[in-house]
Amino acid sequence: MVSRQATFATLALLALTACSNRTPKPEIYYSGPISKHFDGAKFFNPDGEQGVGGAQQADRAKFLEIALGKGGNHSWPRSVAVTPSIPLPRVDGEAMRVTWIGHATTLVQTQGLNILFDPVWSERDSPLQTVGPRRVREPGVRLKDLPKIDLVLISHNHYDHLDIPALTRIARRDSPVIVTGLGNDKLLRKHQLNAEARDWGERVTLRPGIDVIVDRAHHWSARGMHDHDRALWAGFTITLPGGDLYYAGDTGPGDMSWASEARHRSKAIRLAILPIGPYHVTRPQTGNHIGPADAVAAFREIGTAHALGVHWGTFELSDEPIDGPPTLLKEALAKHGLGSDRFRTVEAGEAWDVPQIAATP
Repeated sequence: MVSRQATFATLALLALTACSNRTPKPEIYYSGPISKHFDGAKFFNPDGEQGVGGAQQADRAKFLEIALGKGGNHSWPRSVAVTPSIPLPRVDGEAMRVTWIGHATTLVQTQGLNILFDPVWSERDSPLQTVGPRRVREPGVRLKDLPKIDLVLISHNHYDHLDIPALTRIARRDSPVIVTGLGNDKLLRKHQLNAEARDWGERVTLRPGIDVIVDRAHHWSARGMHDHDRALWAGFTITLPGGDLYYAGDTGPGDMSWASEARHRSKAIRLAILPIGPYHVTRPQTGNHIGPADAVAAFREIGTAHALGVHWGTFELSDEPIDGPPTLLKEALAKHGLGSDRFRTVEAGEAWDVPQIAATP
């Protein structure tokens, strides 16, 4: 029998995920001048196809299935064995170590900096921890075992990328610099979290020679019922001696100009962190996520020396098998004659020491 608590949680989640045109008071995160991607009220993708999380009638039922944890092909195991690791306290100089923690959450250590992308330790990808897609892979690093974090990058405000309880614990312990897109700073202030919010193309300087540049991505945003696209989604470039670090965030292919922009912005990209799933959120395929084939196209367009595939195998968000993304990634790389040593996936908690970029003669 379904408990009363679960019933109320389900009804609340339906209210949060439903797309309503009767919005008496929209949530306002950002006010500013009209731009090529902001219409004065909402942000949008300048290359078209705005993602609104199932607002179109054909997708609504599918998104509600996913939100209630009933999406997918139901072949995923209940859990995947993970042996958590304990990262090094620091990695100095031009050495670079990347550790996949799970889903999009990734730790990069280099130049004495500990950089954390989209930290999520929640049990469910949901505003409610009683209903919604449940975590199948436990985090590869326990929250208590994280080294002192210097920089946190938040790509957008979806629940699988912005985990307020985890971020609050990290912020209280370490006081890191938090960088995100426009509007997300107001959302975070509601939880006593301070962040540097920037528009696409703007930057935050950490130290001489090391900047965080907020990059364009092709996606959408929402935390609830009345705030669709009120905060900006983004990727990031971190300029570094020895080659830059790029994180695409959550992105669809669009016209792929976000990838070419990343290439032209950097002298050289040493590591790109690219999503490789989910690729079957809706049918026809959603335009707001790239799958393995598009990730390989982005890898080639960006011109990065190395890449790590993330955003897979953690929450069952679509009808692809749990190992579908890394399997298709290897096939796509082989099709283009690219080695899987350059574009890898790793197990949760596994660290990869990223080679330095070979010097040009």
